Amino acid sequence: LEETIALLEATLEATHDGILVLDLQHRIIRYNRLLAEMLRIPPEAIRGGNADDLLRGVVDELEDPEAFRWRSVELWGDPRVRTSDILRFKDGRIFERFVAPHRIGPMVVGRVISLRDIGPAVRAEQALEQHRAFLEKAQEVGHIGSWVTELDESQHLGWSAESHRIFGVPIGQFAETSGAFFELVHPDDRGSVRLAREAALTGHQPFDIEHRVVRPDGTMRWVHERAVIVRDPQGVPRRMVGTVQDITERRLLEDQLRQSQKMEAIGRLAGGIAHDLNNALTAIGGYAELALGELASDHAARGDVEEIRRAAERAGSVTRQLLAFSRKQLLEPRMFDLNETIASIARLLSRLLGADVEVQTRLAGTALPVVGDPGQVEQAVINLAVNARDAMPGGGRLVLATARETVDEGFARSHVPMTPGDYVVLRVSDSGHGMPRETQARIFEPFFTTKDVGKGTGLGLSMVYGTLKQSGGFIFVDSEVNKGTTFRLYFPPVPAGPAPAPAAARESERRGHETLLIVEDEPSVRNLVASALRHDGYRLLIASSAEEALTVADAHDGAIDLLLTDATMPGKSGVELANLMAARRPATPVIIMSGYTEETLDVPGLKDPIALLQKPFTPRELRRRIREVLDR
Repeated sequence: LEETIALLEATLEATHDGILVLDLQHRIIRYNRLLAEMLRIPPEAIRGGNADDLLRGVVDELEDPEAFRWRSVELWGDPRVRTSDILRFKDGRIFERFVAPHRIGPMVVGRVISLRDIGPAVRAEQALEQHRAFLEKAQEVGHIGSWVTELDESQHLGWSAESHRIFGVPIGQFAETSGAFFELVHPDDRGSVRLAREAALTGHQPFDIEHRVVRPDGTMRWVHERAVIVRDPQGVPRRMVGTVQDITERRLLEDQLRQSQKMEAIGRLAGGIAHDLNNALTAIGGYAELALGELASDHAARGDVEEIRRAAERAGSVTRQLLAFSRKQLLEPRMFDLNETIASIARLLSRLLGADVEVQTRLAGTALPVVGDPGQVEQAVINLAVNARDAMPGGGRLVLATARETVDEGFARSHVPMTPGDYVVLRVSDSGHGMPRETQARIFEPFFTTKDVGKGTGLGLSMVYGTLKQSGGFIFVDSEVNKGTTFRLYFPPVPAGPAPAPAAARESERRGHETLLIVEDEPSVRNLVASALRHDGYRLLIASSAEEALTVADAHDGAIDLLLTDATMPGKSGVELANLMAARRPATPVIIMSGYTEETLDVPGLKDPIALLQKPFTPRELRRRIREVLDR
């Protein structure tokens, strides 16, 4: 018996649990030192004591004493109870308490209570759960999910919560297999994804691919997936561990940036072509007009020459649209109320579009002043309205709506290269057949049209695009097949105030006597200008470059009443020539001839501001412009 008791005592002391043995009257029969250490009670306070007294000594140190008292009553009620519960102390100790009957044969003679310290395990589990929650939140913020797929026969695939969000599949509704994943991959991308996976498994290259997925609701998203292969010691692939990131917004921004760069490149090309073509059209139209002045009304060739002039005018309208697209057209900007312009143009559109198209206006309640060329804005609206009519062959509704809006950073980021701020917005909406996404991506390109051959030049929308860009604004399109189209035109606003009226052009047909310095590098245009002005009595000094013009001016002893120069020439430009002339002859007014100019026209040394003469021009327009400047 003594050996048995000694063995039991040694067993009690060797266990990693605190042990307490009671009789049916709750008297303490046995305990081990670990119990005293866990409860932080001196052994002499336990020895020979009562369990009720022991519990009263520690109950106030628990986080929930009332729950412990209620639970203890339940435990003491029936000595045959075998159960367990958790004791949480205010100082962080956490014990799991086990209670079992103490039997001698079939008779229950007491209870055995053991306390197991589970604090470290609970804290480790809490830390792990917190770390998992942090990881899930980080994935949610970064739109980066994680996944693990087994490379055995099961092909089991596990997703994180963010992966479920990216693929649009609720947690619990994913079959968790590689086959189910490939069902979500866009059909056109499945082959490339499989090839990338096989290349990674064979060790030829890492798994790193961008592809499309189609969510269960039908929406398409772009994702970027990366993964590493986990191999066993023999080098056999066992699983793939990877990440998936939603890059849809980035892809949209990249597409917008590429489209913007493409439009800029096309614009530069269009501007260069239009500049050279304007020189030729100026000569063609100008000489045709001079010839008409020499031909009698019944001359056999008069009709042919008039056709030449009209053809030059029609070609000139094409170059103006090209220049508007390339943002190099010479505009006449002024401040005007967009509401008044739209109200005025709406009356014209009602007659232009026909009775089967209802034109509605929804104008802002206050004035919307903007700075631009109102004529170009009107032409842009007409182009949009004509396209809308073509999209509504059976009739429909066209709505012109104006408003003042504030663009936030989120909207600006998704509409490159827009910047946040306040804008005046014009919406032109139709109820037509709409456009697919592929068409929307190209509608602002010059010469792109969906109309039949001979029914459109493809320059209307490109001109609208250029007008907005040159005015510092932006244009975007929203369209859906069979649901109509909305163009949104954003204008930079200006402080409200009276819009100055454009200066009235003054027509003067009197002959000239002044001395003019003519500078033009294109011989056909130079000869045309000289012929037209000599006929009117002007004295002319002719030069083919800015450098030659300075030499001619320095050699001329008399006054030079006006400098008429081309804007773009080899060597120094017309504006640079005007600056140099301002130092020599500040009182000499300047007219710049150009289809476009990218240079500033501000010449501080000049007495009067530089005037503009847009190519192509006729001799009559040339004479009128010169007289306007000289008579000013």
